Amino acid sequence: MAKTCAMGLISALAAASASSSLLSQTNQNVAFADGPFNFPLFSSSSPSPSPSPSGSPQSSTGQLPSQSSASPASTTDKEGSGNVKARNDNPRTSSAGFDPEALERGAKALREISSSSNAKKAFELMKKQEETRQAELAERAAEFKAMQAQAETERQRVIYDEQKKLTQHQAQTKSQMARYEDELARKRMQAENEYQRARNQELVKLQEESAIRQEQARRATEEQIQAQRRQTEREKAEIERETIRVKAMAEAEGRAHEAKLAEEVNRRMLVDRANAEREKWVAAINTTFDHIGGGLRAILTDQNKLVVAVGGLTALAAGIYTTREGARVIWGYVDRILGQPSLIRESSRGKYPWSGIFSRAMSSLRKGDKTSSKNGNGFGEVILHPSLQKRIQQLSGATANTKAHQAPFRNMLFYGPPGTGKTMAARELAGKSGLDYALMTGGDVAPLGPQAVTKIHQLFDWAKKSKRGLLLFIDEADAFLCERNKTYMSEAQRSALNALLFRTGDQSKDIVLALATNRPGDLDSAVADRIDEVLEFPLPGEDERFKLLKLYLDKYIAQAGSRKPGLLQNLFKKQQQKIEIKGLTDDILREAAAKTEGFSGREIAKLMASVQAAVYGSENCVLDPSLFREVVDYKVAEHQQRRKLAGADGDGA
Repeated sequence: MAKTCAMGLISALAAASASSSLLSQTNQNVAFADGPFNFPLFSSSSPSPSPSPSGSPQSSTGQLPSQSSASPASTTDKEGSGNVKARNDNPRTSSAGFDPEALERGAKALREISSSSNAKKAFELMKKQEETRQAELAERAAEFKAMQAQAETERQRVIYDEQKKLTQHQAQTKSQMARYEDELARKRMQAENEYQRARNQELVKLQEESAIRQEQARRATEEQIQAQRRQTEREKAEIERETIRVKAMAEAEGRAHEAKLAEEVNRRMLVDRANAEREKWVAAINTTFDHIGGGLRAILTDQNKLVVAVGGLTALAAGIYTTREGARVIWGYVDRILGQPSLIRESSRGKYPWSGIFSRAMSSLRKGDKTSSKNGNGFGEVILHPSLQKRIQQLSGATANTKAHQAPFRNMLFYGPPGTGKTMAARELAGKSGLDYALMTGGDVAPLGPQAVTKIHQLFDWAKKSKRGLLLFIDEADAFLCERNKTYMSEAQRSALNALLFRTGDQSKDIVLALATNRPGDLDSAVADRIDEVLEFPLPGEDERFKLLKLYLDKYIAQAGSRKPGLLQNLFKKQQQKIEIKGLTDDILREAAAKTEGFSGREIAKLMASVQAAVYGSENCVLDPSLFREVVDYKVAEHQQRRKLAGADGDGA
């Protein structure tokens, strides 16, 4: 604390000396007393130049001896008074080592400063110096704090780096330890596996050796047992053979003895039986011939009996022959007058006028119901192009009105690829127009030879007897209606063609002639001249194929297991298994319609029949999209193969 006060006084004295130098420049005539010391700055002597810096020390040093001389005197006085004190070699210091001289000078300087007129300025200057010093100290403290914070930051960074390095080192050490432990574990497991494998191999080897030994022992035991059994069986067989031999010999000897005893008896019995049979047959033959001879003798001897017998036999033979031939002639005449011609393959009329009236009425009713229910356009199972279907409907309406007004009918020609619905369209046309329907094929005319002309005339005579009018449909018309100038055409075919041309030379009010052919260019020009309406039946488009697929799907798949009307049929016919359809949508049918481009209506019907056969060939009788697509792809490939073969045959020809 004393040192601090001393330092403060020293600084105050320094400030006072600085301020006194300023005051001396302004007031050099001002003098300060109250002490033996004279400060040059505050001296009251006449104005003179300020002494050199060495003056003040001289004055101060000049006064110091007096003070020092006074101090021993006081010391001696105190000693003489009898008070014992500690020795002080330095008279200006206390016994504790404190020198009050500087404090006194400071106090004196403070008194001088306080008595001076510039004291306030000096204090302000001192205050500013102190504030400047405090600001410098604060700035240094701030710099020191910044340096300390920077050092702390650097220390924290160094600590963080060291910790990071330590963490990385620890992690690396841990990973190395983990890898090492893992490697040790793998090696240990590998060693254990090797040991276990070796042990298992050894156990398996021991088990195999044990099994081999057991099998060898079992085989040896079985061989011994089998050997003993075979030996026993051989001995038993020998005993049995010996027994059988002895028994057979005894039986043979007994039978031989019995045979010897019964041989004579049997011989006598056989001789007696043969003699009796011979005598019986001889007597029967003699009796028969006696009766026949007696009858012949009676007939030959009696003339009346002979005439009656011969006449009866002749009348019997004549009656049988006459009855047979008469019935044949009468039936032929009835068949020719009332029956159906032999060229007709199919007809809506019965074979005879009285046959099938009730059945035809019921079938027509069922057909009408089925047609109206299946197809909304009222045209049955015929799916055609809209324009062609519209044209056929117009022709059916015109034909019906023609019959009602007793006008002549118009002949038609249907041509197009096979299976496009020409026959079905003709049948539906006849049904819608109210006419009877009859179908014949051109291939049936050529085998008739010379009788073809007669059969054709009979056909047209029979057709004219229809009260409703008849549509005569000739399928494959190019078979006998081809050009007459061809070399391979026979005379009978030319005559048949001429007969048909003769019967169709004028417009008829009873017969509508409809011809169907795949090659219209082969027809005779006279036949083409008798045609009034020509209709082309192209292959069905995609929409028509889609409708055909839906139609035959309902016919062959959906209604496959449903019972048909008829009590007797239901009693004696086995019930078909109903087909279940799963997931077969219109999109799948449209996809199949797109794939079957170039298919005719008949090929689509065969396709659905193949689908039905594939379903019946499956286990659960279910039609799903995969099975349907499989059959469709197969039939499409088959169709393409047939087209390639047809093209190859055409190129070869």
